[in-house]
Amino acid sequence: MKKGQTFKNLNTCKPLIGAHMSIAGGVHTAIQRGMSIGCKTIQIFTKNNTQWNCSPLTYEEIVKFKKLAKKTKISPIIAHSAYLINLSAQDEKMLIRSHYSLIDELKRCELLGIKCLIIHPGYHGGIGISEGIKRVAESIDSAYEKFEEINVSIALETTAGQGTSIGYRFEHIREIIDKTFFSQKILTCIDTAHIFEAGYDITSEEKYRKTIDEFDSIVGLNRLAVIHINDSKTPLNSRIDRHEHIGKGMIGTEAFSFIMNDRRLFNIPKILETPKGQDLKEDIENLNTLKNLYQLVFTS
Repeated sequence: MKKGQTFKNLNTCKPLIGAHMSIAGGVHTAIQRGMSIGCKTIQIFTKNNTQWNCSPLTYEEIVKFKKLAKKTKISPIIAHSAYLINLSAQDEKMLIRSHYSLIDELKRCELLGIKCLIIHPGYHGGIGISEGIKRVAESIDSAYEKFEEINVSIALETTAGQGTSIGYRFEHIREIIDKTFFSQKILTCIDTAHIFEAGYDITSEEKYRKTIDEFDSIVGLNRLAVIHINDSKTPLNSRIDRHEHIGKGMIGTEAFSFIMNDRRLFNIPKILETPKGQDLKEDIENLNTLKNLYQLVFTS
């Protein structure tokens, strides 16, 4: 943004918001679904997120996806890795399987022209956070060592801290970054429900600013690639991951107005991962809620 540029209303400056979209019927259909409800950005899985094995992307699928992405101008399109991947696994077979699945996901993103893949750091299963963090960093390095030319960044997502999960403290994310040789390729993703469930309060303006400032000082807003914008069914510090519609959960509407009107986060894509049906009615309602909260006026 140029110095002195001022945005005064939604007609001249629209928020970069969207939702996770299904790829049922082919990866390109996610773009069609996003376009149908006015998404400016979307998130997708590049394959079935509950299965290890999947068919390779066909040339026709790749071409159709890229053409539609260019035509609709939905950007950026973000990918989320399969939930099965656990890069901090205690079990060696699971760790190896997760490692090769990560490589496959990076390759699929590269083929589709997707620049960012979000991953959960995983569950250490009892070996401890330090050892789990070490395994995450080693898995990331191993994947990039095989494909150094790959033009896809990994975004580490903050977690709720359920069970033995890693990533519920900003320090965990920082430590993974510091331990990776390819740290320049590592970005981050804040999930609003997860950080709240992990104990970071964002329900008042003062608490919100304290949390974001803490993230900035520990991880760095320069590494923030995506915000998963979700309310929470469970209370502060519950350590239980349950998403709720915007303003209908324990976080509440006001917190999302802070996010939508924080000039530091204006260019960060904000993606809904809230419950929905096939008609996407809930996504439309949540997107409208966020748009109505957006009253940002930029001044120099």
